[in-house]
Amino acid sequence: MTISVNQLEEAQIALKAPLYADVAGDLDVSFEFFPPKTEKMDAQLWEAIRTLEPLGPSFVSVTYGAGGSTRERTHATVARIQRETSLAAAAHLTCVEATREEIDQVAQEYWAAGVRHIVALRGDPPAAGARFQSHPGGYENAAALVAGLKRLHPFEISVAAYPESHPDSVNPAADLDNLKRKIDAGAARAITQFFFEPETFFRFRDAVAAAGITAEIVPGIMPVTNFASVQRMSAMCGTAVPAWMARLFEGLDDHPGSRQLVAATLAAELSRKLYAGGVKSLHFYTLNRAELAFAICHLLGVRAKDRTVEAAA
Repeated sequence: MTISVNQLEEAQIALKAPLYADVAGDLDVSFEFFPPKTEKMDAQLWEAIRTLEPLGPSFVSVTYGAGGSTRERTHATVARIQRETSLAAAAHLTCVEATREEIDQVAQEYWAAGVRHIVALRGDPPAAGARFQSHPGGYENAAALVAGLKRLHPFEISVAAYPESHPDSVNPAADLDNLKRKIDAGAARAITQFFFEPETFFRFRDAVAAAGITAEIVPGIMPVTNFASVQRMSAMCGTAVPAWMARLFEGLDDHPGSRQLVAATLAAELSRKLYAGGVKSLHFYTLNRAELAFAICHLLGVRAKDRTVEAAA
């Protein structure tokens, strides 16, 4: 990895000063939410959105369930964010269980609702553990989906990247080839699967550059509030869980407050180290809770935007 003088100075500050002292606040952040299933979950989601909105994220995204299982709820959530907030809403869209015409229709509905940003994904099969198979008449993969969306409208498109390789990839080189196809098809950036050690991202960033990919690679940050749940998710997506993380969460099952503090500390430390390594954009998987993402952003110098000043500018 090539490190600039400014990055070296930043790394020295991170080592010498209190961890978050003198952070410039020049970080772009974005947040991911999922569509709520109940009225209580809906209230929790909108509390999170309103808490994080003043931070002025570059966008917020809303997930799309396996097999399109949350299609209507995803669309309703994205459309409401676009309609009722100052946020730029991005809708997840997958290739699973739908023809090209059906997916194109969903995309057209997003465009009509004012949504200009799509997170284009291959998607996971509806049955856990099943192998992905493209739907007859559907988009065969994420690169084809990106190309199809670009034919419809000039969407801004984000795609997924996998620092530890997608579980279905035969090797890291094949995974990078797939990422390059998605970028070449018209994607503006890639957002990574979550990971837990900064070196994982830095090694991947070097490999991406060596593969000739110049698009922005945005680290995805998952604050760990439930260690057992994250272990299960990590096993499904091929993410390594360091042994030290298990030791840090040991004995906290009956102490939710302490677990939150540990989770915030770990995610903030990871974010700070990424920032020291030159990362200026972070994407937070919020799980529809604002507290951890808000605290981490605050530590990194991200503060509420002055909407009056922005409007005047």
